[in-house]
Amino acid sequence: MLTRKQYELLVYIDKHLKQTGFSPSFEEMKDALNLKSKSGIHRLISALEERGYLARRHHRARALDVLRLPDNMQQREAPVSAAVEPDGPQGFSPNVIRGDFTQRLAGVRTANDAGAIQLPMYGRIAAGLPIEALRDTSSHIEVPMALLGPGEHYGLEVAGDSMVEAGILDSDTVIILKGDTAENGQIVVALIDDAEVTLKRLRRRGASIALEPCNVRHETRIFPADRVKVQGRIVALMRKY
Repeated sequence: MLTRKQYELLVYIDKHLKQTGFSPSFEEMKDALNLKSKSGIHRLISALEERGYLARRHHRARALDVLRLPDNMQQREAPVSAAVEPDGPQGFSPNVIRGDFTQRLAGVRTANDAGAIQLPMYGRIAAGLPIEALRDTSSHIEVPMALLGPGEHYGLEVAGDSMVEAGILDSDTVIILKGDTAENGQIVVALIDDAEVTLKRLRRRGASIALEPCNVRHETRIFPADRVKVQGRIVALMRKY
């Protein structure tokens, strides 16, 4: 059985994986569950690992796979006044989710065989080059249609470790939805001073733009808004082993 918080975290991680292709950061998980510290998230993940619901790739930066989920994704509660018999057929504790689970293959987040599309592949992000200059017209990547929505997309090879806490590692390929706007908190391809390209989380701070790394060893950079142009936002991630 899972506690309420374990259940909520498992559902949140699964939803985030389906929507983005990579696992949420510890900060995002903490905020989603309204916890005061990341240590609580560490304990919940460890408990889910021990019970076989999550797998953590310890050689990868906070990368998680959901192994199994409750058949009924709706959280059920017994009336407080009811007699609770956790192991009985009629009821269970309101703080525990009954363990009716379906086994899933770890890390399977791909489309079916219905089709894929070739996207233009850009090179590794490098300072001093606008995003168009990175494009290799002879290089493409095949991406399942299920990972893409409407709009123009391209692939981009990640260089460096500044986004590891968002599950984005050096040499990963991220799929970018091309566009010049993004919501606060989204991970974007940002062009600084029409010269330097970087992949960072965007935060608006008054008249300024903060480009936040997802790695405690890297510093947030803050610029006047007119010095930063959004060139797209991440919608999926692909990784080879």
